[in-house]
Amino acid sequence: MIGTSLYVLQEKLLFRPTVLAQDYRFNFSHPFEELFLDTKDNAIINAVHFKAKDSKGVILYFHGNAGDLSKWGTIAEYFVGKNYDVFVMDYRSYGKSTGTLSETALYDDAQICYSLLKEHYPENKITIYGRSLGTAIAAKVAANNSPKQLILETPYFSIVDVAKTRFPFMPVSLMMSYQFPTHQFISNVTCDIHIFHGTNDYVVPFSSGERLFNSSPKDKTSFSIIKNAGHNNLIDFKLYHDKINVLLP
Repeated sequence: MIGTSLYVLQEKLLFRPTVLAQDYRFNFSHPFEELFLDTKDNAIINAVHFKAKDSKGVILYFHGNAGDLSKWGTIAEYFVGKNYDVFVMDYRSYGKSTGTLSETALYDDAQICYSLLKEHYPENKITIYGRSLGTAIAAKVAANNSPKQLILETPYFSIVDVAKTRFPFMPVSLMMSYQFPTHQFISNVTCDIHIFHGTNDYVVPFSSGERLFNSSPKDKTSFSIIKNAGHNNLIDFKLYHDKINVLLP
């Protein structure tokens, strides 16, 4: 019974979108352009593109599993304050984005965003940043392209790995249609990689992020272990800011 419920409800457990009216107006602190991107299967992906005054490059930001761009745009503005342009998309069914969710669709939509940025920036000026759910998507895009660097905040080895910690006595690998195998993607990434993870993360266990680091290309990957940090508060710790200032000078 529990197994059946997990299979049926896995999408609701993984994705926690909030919906915005199509005429909703974003209110951010920095200049931005709102975009609506068409996909091959007639979905529409809503995104915002922040423009820094003296841009040093662009960050393609893949957000976590809850909320919409009204929240995540504000969070991503942290990087605009460091003079980087930032591009953030809302996943299908989030905010104003439409279309049917699937793992493949998420990867395809993310590539659309990267390809658009390549029309305006050289790849050595593109940083891919993934947070939580978005870390697998970010790793997939980085593996298929040649960005400057890949930054992962609270990543996981795979979403199945996370599920096993919550349902340790169930064959979750056989029950889940979403896999998000970050470890497979990261092994094919050729740019520099940096991982942030807090030791008190009870959403994505620190052990999963550590396992991902141990499976990453050793000559390209570094790891910031933030002691006592949880899942959503890495920005409250000095180490996070110090390392970001090195990665995004």
